[in-house]
Amino acid sequence: MKDSRLPREGDFVTIKSYKHDGSLHRTWRDTMVLKTSENAIIGLNDHTLVTEDDGRRWVTREPAIVYFHRKYWFNIVAMIRENGVSYYCNLASPFVLDKEALKYVDYDLDVKVFPNGEKRLLDTDEYELHKARWHYPADIDYIVREHVKILVDWINNQQGPFSDAYIDLWYRRYLEIKRRNSQQ
Repeated sequence: MKDSRLPREGDFVTIKSYKHDGSLHRTWRDTMVLKTSENAIIGLNDHTLVTEDDGRRWVTREPAIVYFHRKYWFNIVAMIRENGVSYYCNLASPFVLDKEALKYVDYDLDVKVFPNGEKRLLDTDEYELHKARWHYPADIDYIVREHVKILVDWINNQQGPFSDAYIDLWYRRYLEIKRRNSQQ
C-alpha cells in the first residue's frame, strides 16, 4: 500500500492494533510523530489515551518512544522511566498507514526488556491459544518465530531503539517539538 501522505514531524496519529481475526484489540490516540521514512515511523506517547477492545480506557504514565517498521514483524515501545528505560516489544505484522490510523496485527507474543537488560518472552500460552483458534498459517507462525530471533539479536547488540543514543536523540527531539508547539 502506498500512502497518499506520510505524517510529518509534529503531527499526531492514532495507532490501532488488531488481532488475526480482524477484531480491534487496542487504540492509542494522539501519538506524536517524530520521524517518518519510507519504511519506518518513530513516535512518542506521553499521557496518551488508550482504549482497550472492551471499552476500558487508561492513560499512559510515562513518555514512550514507539518504533514501527514496514518490513519487521515487531514494533518496539521504549518506556522512559526514572529507573531507566524498559522496553515492551510486540510481535506483530508490519504496519500499514491509512487516513484513519497506523495499523498492525498483534500476534500475542511479547518481549519485555528491563532496565537491567533482563529479557522475558511473554504470552506464549496466548499465542498458542490464538494460533489454534484463528488458524495462523504456517508461514505466519514461521515469520513470527524468526522475528523473535531478530528482535533478540537487536536487543543483545543494542541496535536501533535499544541503544541509549537512540533514546536520547528521539526524546530530546520530542522535547524540542513540544516546546516549539507550545510557543505557537
